[in-house]
Amino acid sequence: MGQEKSIYFAGGCFWGMELLMQKLYGVMDTSCGYANGTGEQDANYRTVCTGNTRFRETVKVTYDDRLTSLETLLSVFFSVIDPTATNRQGNDRGTQYQSGIYYADESSKSIVETAAKEMKRKIAGFAVEIKPLENFYPAEEYHQDYLTKHPDGYCHIPRPLIDELARRSYRKPDEETLKRRLSPTAYQVTQEDGTERPFSNPLWNSFEKGIYVDVTTGEPLFSSLDKYPGSCGWPSFSAPIAKKALTERTDTRFGMIRTEVRSTAGDAHLGHRFEDDTESPNGIRYCINGAALRFVPYEKMREEGYSAYLALFDR
Repeated sequence: MGQEKSIYFAGGCFWGMELLMQKLYGVMDTSCGYANGTGEQDANYRTVCTGNTRFRETVKVTYDDRLTSLETLLSVFFSVIDPTATNRQGNDRGTQYQSGIYYADESSKSIVETAAKEMKRKIAGFAVEIKPLENFYPAEEYHQDYLTKHPDGYCHIPRPLIDELARRSYRKPDEETLKRRLSPTAYQVTQEDGTERPFSNPLWNSFEKGIYVDVTTGEPLFSSLDKYPGSCGWPSFSAPIAKKALTERTDTRFGMIRTEVRSTAGDAHLGHRFEDDTESPNGIRYCINGAALRFVPYEKMREEGYSAYLALFDR
């Protein structure tokens, strides 16, 4: 039985670290703040920037251990920081930018210390703080979800790397697991390049607010914002959430030349992309098998680990 757990990552400017963690599958919530400093009265951006408080810019990460693991989060964290840097990350300098991992319970302590020990074995000059959490104070409101509110804002972690790590967090199960989890139709569509009968899946004409994810991996693919009432009998979308979530191939089966659409993380067959569609608002139709998708209602996105995608509906 899984449960929500928390870990605290200091990895330079907390804007970029928060955006990265928000996009990982299984992360339920994030909060920018100041950790392990001298006291609550000093926990504000102005005083922390003086370098006299010992506070580190830190992201509290709350995750569901049924959907991801602390080991996975640690691996991602170490992949985006310089573990040998002292009081700096990227272009940022100051004691508030010292990297660190702060744990709040004994089970997390054991996992963190094991991961740090392995990193120390591989890397000379390991400088990441590994400590129990002493205190944590949320940062000012304008720091929370900063890069969601300001997409062009400063981020010391390259955006393409954030997107790539997010995709990697959606892992395709093995064959036996897929056969057990998927319906016969979903397996035939996604794994054997099949096609469901038109009008057979209830998603074809459902327009509830939310996102559509790969039924095999959980990777977000489409949003209700881009779904339109096509008459073909399959779910129709004018665009994906992100183009990199999809891969395309030329499909010459059945005497036709079509553009096949597959999911990137799961390599699942989804459907086809067509141009010059008169029903589509932009002329593009992603004609997708409903059996290849799982719908996550807006109201359940946070609890299912898709909090980063709630911002789609705020724009």
